[in-house]
Amino acid sequence: MSSLNLDDFTDLIERPDGGVRRDAEARRERQIVPPGALGRLDDLGEWLAAAQSAVPVRPIEQPRVVLFAGDHGVAELGVSAREAGSAGELVREILEGGRPVSVLARRLGVSVRVVDMALDCDPESLPVAVVRHRVRRGSGRIDVEDALTPEEAEAAFRAGVAVADEEADSGTDLVVLGDVSVGGTTAAGVLVAALCGTDASVVTGRGGLAIDDLAWMRKCAAIRDGLRRARPVLGDQLQLLATVGGADLAAITGFLLQSAVRKLPVVLDGVVVAACALVGQRIAFRAPDWWLAAHNSGEPGQAKALDRMALEPLLDPGVQVGEGAGGLLALPMVQAAAALAAELPEKPAISEKPEDHPQTSGSETSADEKSMSEPEGDSP
Repeated sequence: MSSLNLDDFTDLIERPDGGVRRDAEARRERQIVPPGALGRLDDLGEWLAAAQSAVPVRPIEQPRVVLFAGDHGVAELGVSAREAGSAGELVREILEGGRPVSVLARRLGVSVRVVDMALDCDPESLPVAVVRHRVRRGSGRIDVEDALTPEEAEAAFRAGVAVADEEADSGTDLVVLGDVSVGGTTAAGVLVAALCGTDASVVTGRGGLAIDDLAWMRKCAAIRDGLRRARPVLGDQLQLLATVGGADLAAITGFLLQSAVRKLPVVLDGVVVAACALVGQRIAFRAPDWWLAAHNSGEPGQAKALDRMALEPLLDPGVQVGEGAGGLLALPMVQAAAALAAELPEKPAISEKPEDHPQTSGSETSADEKSMSEPEGDSP
């Protein structure tokens, strides 16, 4: 019998410090730029202060991109523009510096960590640091079979928890969280539709590499079939991930929840991470207070999930590529909010104005000195 009790996360996760947030708001009131003039940057600065439990807020100095990778058996149905089982190629391109996330990370000076959970490739073709958490080779075809066994789902979830602990222990102060998958958006669509109680067509998008109308219809049908299999297990979130998720999605969910336990802020990138966040919210309702939505990817499932969690994307750049690229675009905005909150000077207090401080020397003299210096005979 499993020793993993997801209900523990409800007790372990606290909200960011409300008292510190009020202190940050009060400090913002005293700064030279009027509150509200900086828009979302004001809210971000105050949110960071509460998350860090620090006023003034500390700068974001050790951000990190963490990408969980996996192949999904449902891709065999032609629901993706990429060939089934080809996520490993994307991982190699990331590691070699040829993907958008790699370019942006270099420009921003951010390290990228890729964690293989279920890539359909020879593990020896990738670095040991990438494959050491792998649970299986590819996840099952969720329209007709479970993505994982219960034991695999637990192992993947625990791997995500372990990675979150590793990042928190190493000094990472903000994570940009993404996925590298083929077929992952189909699994994400099933999760979002199941948890939001909506129809498959409402959450079916075109993916990062856009699919044509026929592929969209195949994807919609796969999500519909997966949804039928998901509904009976909605009460058990780990079983839900085993049934219609995948090893990468289970790991992302574990990572999100443990990051909230460790008070490590996370920037969410894309529909796959948003779907996992929705599962995480079902497990621990306070967890979303530790997450930021980076951008609007254009995926209807992402919009549905973020709306359910009351998370508003920071940006709308139209980036659909996934792999953490949109999350990295939001990072400078978060860093800017921290810098402005910490470094903008405060307005001088009223008591510090020169006219409010009577002088006892220089330009003014005492009444006795003045009467002594007035010439005699000037009085009426």
